[in-house]
Amino acid sequence: MSELILARLQFGTTTIFHFLFVPMSIGLVFLVALMETLYVVKKQEVYLKMAKFWGHLFLINFAVGVVTGIIQEFQFGMNWSEYSRFVGDVFGAPLAIEALLAFFMESTFIGLWIFGWKKLSPKVHLACIWLVAIGTMLSALWILAANSFMQEPVGFVIQNGRAEMNDFFALLTNPQLLVEYPHVIFGALATGAFFIAGVSAFKIRKNLQVDIFKKSFNIALIIGLISGLGISISGHTQAQHLMESQPMKMAASEGLWEDSEDPAAWSAFAIIDEETQRNTFELNFPYALSFLAYSKFGGNVRGMNTLQAEYEATYGEGNYIPPVNATFWSFRIMVGAGGVMILLSAVGLFLTYRKKLETSKFYLHTMVWLIAFPFVANTAGWVMTEIGRQPWTVFGLMTTSAAVSPNVSTQALLFSLIAFTLVYAILAIVLVFLFLREIRKGVVYSTAEDPQVSIDPFNKGAYR
Repeated sequence: MSELILARLQFGTTTIFHFLFVPMSIGLVFLVALMETLYVVKKQEVYLKMAKFWGHLFLINFAVGVVTGIIQEFQFGMNWSEYSRFVGDVFGAPLAIEALLAFFMESTFIGLWIFGWKKLSPKVHLACIWLVAIGTMLSALWILAANSFMQEPVGFVIQNGRAEMNDFFALLTNPQLLVEYPHVIFGALATGAFFIAGVSAFKIRKNLQVDIFKKSFNIALIIGLISGLGISISGHTQAQHLMESQPMKMAASEGLWEDSEDPAAWSAFAIIDEETQRNTFELNFPYALSFLAYSKFGGNVRGMNTLQAEYEATYGEGNYIPPVNATFWSFRIMVGAGGVMILLSAVGLFLTYRKKLETSKFYLHTMVWLIAFPFVANTAGWVMTEIGRQPWTVFGLMTTSAAVSPNVSTQALLFSLIAFTLVYAILAIVLVFLFLREIRKGVVYSTAEDPQVSIDPFNKGAYR
């Protein structure tokens, strides 16, 4: 196995694992902040219980996410030194700002939120958790600014064989960032929402602390439905932008080898033979691809063979077609999971409105399994985004094969891949154990024997 394949496998493994925690943190802390806001406004203790319970789970997730994120930074120097040399001046700036500004902001106000229950006023304490929520979204902004440069390089000049930044504002107004950022944030909100909805559904189905978890469930479903619609709208906008910025990725995501007809049909299912560059079977929906690409039921889409010829004329000889099956199916997994989430959010809100939620055992059981869907959709989305860009690390500037470190041996890569995988497996086991322990425990009152005792942490007399 070559150094390039091992380096890509290691980066893909660690990135996917880390990205399980990032959207979860963003979504959970937003909902915790929303619940604490309801408590401060309505003065109803049930919202405080909700904020504290889900806040504990957020803190566990955040801690593990920090550990997994550290390895991400190291890999740029370990396995991708040529990439770091070439674009470090551009790529490093948003990463440094994320660490020095957004992450420190999150960490500072998380500490104030944890230890400030009896020391800060309710409004100041509430401000702390909202600043944590804002910090997580700012972290995502800076990380995506760096990633967007890889998708659509802007704000740079080539000097002395390196890409050097000459317009920082261009990085923040990168057209790719403007369509990618809302999509990721809505996906993160959906992740937190469906986690809360799934755990709440489990508790309601078991008839455990139903008053608290019904309210959690309803809030989560409202955010889940809004974020699901936001995902679909922002995803549609992103697909239209791909037609201009990365048409090869768009063609690969549709399994489109030759130019489509006008109007273009969308393939919901296809058997793709990459060796012969043809599809042996397709299930098509007329007009749908034209609408996805142009928001109108007309217009053709260029195929991969046409784009291959164009890319060779622009960039020189080479294979510019990405792994088609991976790009095609990851897109459909993402879209399918998103559609299911929107549908079941609407069903849950309807059942709540009709006061039939507690008796709908099958629906509640289904919602527990639906916890996995946002994670699957997020992962599939990133697989499409990164694999669909191949063979480029920085589109149009640097190929992946040119970005890998030249002096890292196969043995070193294999050892680090195994070591990181084992560490991540241990972290996953610890996370699941801590989550299950907190979920089984449920909402803890100030004394287990007397649930009537106030748990209001702002009222010092409530503690015994």
